[in-house]
Amino acid sequence: MWADTPRAVAQASEVVFTSLPGPREVEAVALGPDGILEGAARGTLYVDLSTNSATLDPQDPRRVRRARGRRAGRAGQRGVPGARSGKLAVLVGGDEALYRRVKPVLDAIGDKVTWVGAIGCGTVAKLVHNMVSACSRMAIAEGMTLGVKAGVAPEVLLDALSKSSFGQMRVLKDMIPNTVFPGAYDDVNFAPEAPAQGRRARHRARARVPRAHDDRGDRRAAARGERSRRGWGDKDSMTFFKLQEERAGVELRTKKQGA
Repeated sequence: MWADTPRAVAQASEVVFTSLPGPREVEAVALGPDGILEGAARGTLYVDLSTNSATLDPQDPRRVRRARGRRAGRAGQRGVPGARSGKLAVLVGGDEALYRRVKPVLDAIGDKVTWVGAIGCGTVAKLVHNMVSACSRMAIAEGMTLGVKAGVAPEVLLDALSKSSFGQMRVLKDMIPNTVFPGAYDDVNFAPEAPAQGRRARHRARARVPRAHDDRGDRRAAARGERSRRGWGDKDSMTFFKLQEERAGVELRTKKQGA
């Protein structure tokens, strides 16, 4: 049923979803005159699916929550094709009990619905996903152009990548949980690769791959100078995670492992 204002929508609803263009629209619809919080009765659930100002400030959903003492949720999701097919990854931040209450509704729009923590955590998880996805796509683009320029057919190269440990997301499913999370860098599963090999291939193909050049610094630091200086010569290839942990001032450890 149509309603003339967000306030009227909230007055007629137990659960309110918004999916809006940006931060101004979220603030106007949620907090403005005739907004959702003016019409919501106590116990009404408000779930924001927008790419709102949390794009710049992941704390923003908490501000919306504080405005009137209502409880709000924040869910990140995956693109227009996923929305049309109902195959969305929905990452939800908010009160866990409220998440359980609203999950049957979320299941109607997504097949991978996950609670990721307190209010705002859905936004953080979404932004991390988007960052990693963008960097991965750029790296794949560079690798594909390098391989084709060096003489490999693009469809053959794609098939090779899809069958590799990369294609099976081994880093996410095996290496991070089994090496990084427990801090088991001493257990060598893969020795660090020699960066000179990839460098020679890039020079021979005369392919411009800036991300590979940027990445090379981290891998070389972990694989050569840093490994030697820090006594990492006999550690696993995932020591570049250890280097990043030190730079960021955080350790990627699960709670059960004492983090």
